[in-house]
Amino acid sequence: MMEYGTGMAGGNHTVQNKFILLGFSTLPRLQHLLFSVFLLSYLITVTGNLLIILLTLFFLRNLSFLEVCYISVTIPKMLANLLLDYKTISFIGCAVQTYFSFFLCGSECILLVTMAYDRYVAICRPLHYPVVMNRKVATGLAAGSWLTGLLLSFSHTSVVFTLPFCRSHEINNFFCDIPPLLKLACGDTSHNEMAVFMVALFFVSFPFVLILMSYISIISTILKMPSGAGRTKSFSTCSSHLIVVMLFYGSSAIMYLKPNSSSSPDTDKFLSLSYTVLTPMLNPIIYSLRNKEVKVLSKLPLP
Repeated sequence: MMEYGTGMAGGNHTVQNKFILLGFSTLPRLQHLLFSVFLLSYLITVTGNLLIILLTLFFLRNLSFLEVCYISVTIPKMLANLLLDYKTISFIGCAVQTYFSFFLCGSECILLVTMAYDRYVAICRPLHYPVVMNRKVATGLAAGSWLTGLLLSFSHTSVVFTLPFCRSHEINNFFCDIPPLLKLACGDTSHNEMAVFMVALFFVSFPFVLILMSYISIISTILKMPSGAGRTKSFSTCSSHLIVVMLFYGSSAIMYLKPNSSSSPDTDKFLSLSYTVLTPMLNPIIYSLRNKEVKVLSKLPLP
């Protein structure tokens, strides 16, 4: 059973020091199959993103490093729980996992905006690109993405984990995430739910609008190009980033901006899988098909 810390008499709040991650426990006969599928996807994701880090340019390296870190925060624990009968995670472990997953996910949201701006300058202001997007500026934008995610995640996670948890110890997900944790908290959590919604607006909606605006300008510029080859090359350069944006922001928006009662826990798990497993695995495949550096270097003979 669940272990509890000392509590106050009379049925008041007790302190929990462990949670149970229910994950896919409703599918007991598929545990080993799911383990094999998710292990294979994890290995593909790590290998693919490491290749992107080795073979491509600055912003893609940052994105791939984020993906490797992000999937390593959630998937190893899920793999272990698929093989174990007692699927627990400590209170501190849950807080750490929540912090890093929120930090890395938020940083990726901001980094994708930075990459859209990079594409905008490259296509719409090509003569100014060496000055506007020099190494110092690019490094500052990438560092700003990481710092923004770090600071907001720290404040948000701190607020959530100072709440008393007394309703249950079972998290109906395969990793510690803020929405299912709020369902376990005692008392009125409406202010916390509003805070989650506002942070999601900042990390999801606002960046997505900026990306959309940049791509409207990019597409407008591409359509004005006199050369068909130039239009094709420009569309090819931007399409991989746009596909990744749609995959990542689409699933994140549905997960964090929907009303709490609008979907079942099983639907939430599927949405969580889409941005914690599927998108990181597809990113290196999408960029490898479209990225010039990967195509050229993949054809070189091994030393």
